[in-house]
Amino acid sequence: MILELKGVGKRFAQPGGGRITVLEDVDLGVDTGETLAIVGQSGSGKTTLLSLIAGLDRPDEGEIFLDGADMAGMGQDRLARFRARKIGIIFQQFHLMPHLTARENISLPLEIGRADRIGQFTDAVLEKVGLTDRQHHLPGQLSGGECQRVAIARALVVRPSLLLADEPTGNLDTATGEIVASLLFDLVEKEATSLVLVTHNSDLAARCGRTSTLLKGRLAS
Repeated sequence: MILELKGVGKRFAQPGGGRITVLEDVDLGVDTGETLAIVGQSGSGKTTLLSLIAGLDRPDEGEIFLDGADMAGMGQDRLARFRARKIGIIFQQFHLMPHLTARENISLPLEIGRADRIGQFTDAVLEKVGLTDRQHHLPGQLSGGECQRVAIARALVVRPSLLLADEPTGNLDTATGEIVASLLFDLVEKEATSLVLVTHNSDLAARCGRTSTLLKGRLAS
């Protein structure tokens, strides 16, 4: 099992005082190479859950294990290094650096991690997402679909154990979204990468091997 959550809960402070429970007693397991879609109504806690799995936020209770390591128990510096090695994240809004070319955006995680063979790995993933001929373009010179392909490549270039995707086609038109989704699932299969996908799109969720629903802060299969 690549990912395991045990009794995870998360609450947030409210402006008028008190705290609201967003996630409560969440248990979840994801096997190596498995693809999982998490669905639920807006405000059900899907993005919060993904942020906790990504190590971008901390649970108020419970444990999160990735590749056997207790993420919730790590200090901030160790968690940042661990996340950079183990997790790739794809956002709905792309979150590319506007002043960097496609190639530079993709290689950035490798540069930060001071990886070896940065050029080799960047070239390989550029070819996989079909952007070799667009690698020197800035995000503002690329289409939405091309920007999302850059984001996918950036997430995969570190060869993560776990890939997280938050509405990866939500900012794209239907035709482009289908192309990007096909590319994403094809690469996940070829790389044998585990995928946790948050989406409102039932067709996209159906492409995953398993679907779980968040309802009132609790996860149900």
